[in-house]
Amino acid sequence: MTDKNAVKIFEEKMVRTVWDEQQEKWYFSIIDVIAALTGNERPRKYWNDLKTKLLREGSELSDKIGQLKLPADDGKLRLTDVADTEQLFRLIQSIPSPKAEPFKIWLAQVASERLDEMQDPELTIDRALEQYLRLGYSENWINQRLKSIEIRKELTDEWKRRGMKEGMHFATLTDIITKAWSGNTTKEYKVLKGLKKENLRDNMTNTELILNMLAEASAKDISQATDPETFEDSKEVARQGGNVAKVARLELEARTGRKVVTPLNAKKALKPSERHKVGRRNLKR
Repeated sequence: MTDKNAVKIFEEKMVRTVWDEQQEKWYFSIIDVIAALTGNERPRKYWNDLKTKLLREGSELSDKIGQLKLPADDGKLRLTDVADTEQLFRLIQSIPSPKAEPFKIWLAQVASERLDEMQDPELTIDRALEQYLRLGYSENWINQRLKSIEIRKELTDEWKRRGMKEGMHFATLTDIITKAWSGNTTKEYKVLKGLKKENLRDNMTNTELILNMLAEASAKDISQATDPETFEDSKEVARQGGNVAKVARLELEARTGRKVVTPLNAKKALKPSERHKVGRRNLKR
């Protein structure tokens, strides 16, 4: 199965998804859907209890639920229960929620948007821009974030060409790059910013994003120039790429007298009232 991981937004709640190109359908993380519908702080337990209830009632739905690898809190890909659109429509019937009907409409929109994007790939960028605006990010930050996605894709494509595998290889190499330039592993960085499930890059400031892009772009360029043959070789390339950005970080900190890597994140840099105004103003454009 050829898939594409993505995060969709339903009423400011993140729902992890995977697009199956062969079957041309979306698969959605069930626990994310439950969290979005119910606001339950323990969606995994809620899902386990619901599965037991469905089995007791003789429903075959839970038996048909599959698993796919989705990014977990620690940045690694882990097997997660997922459901396609049709299965979710049936599952929602068993989840008491005033958001059920709006969520069904949202599901239909997600499916329709994907078909549109296949005809016009530029729509993917436009919709990512709109999602970030809805979440209250500034236009300047969004431009950096979209560029960082492009650079990240170039790096992971390079890793794939070198025989690296998604999951453990990618997570390890990413940790090395992040540690080299910022002084923190991905997990340590998220702890610093008080994050749990949230995406680290979505909570970096402009400067942090720029330095992270420099590190990943450098790692890609060095890899192309040196042709690493083994995982160990690629790990060394990752360190070198991260060190390029580390030099820039240290120079910037020396000249400004301020730390680059801080608990501040991109959204908290704006006050709630300002964030609301920015999002509303930009969406009217």
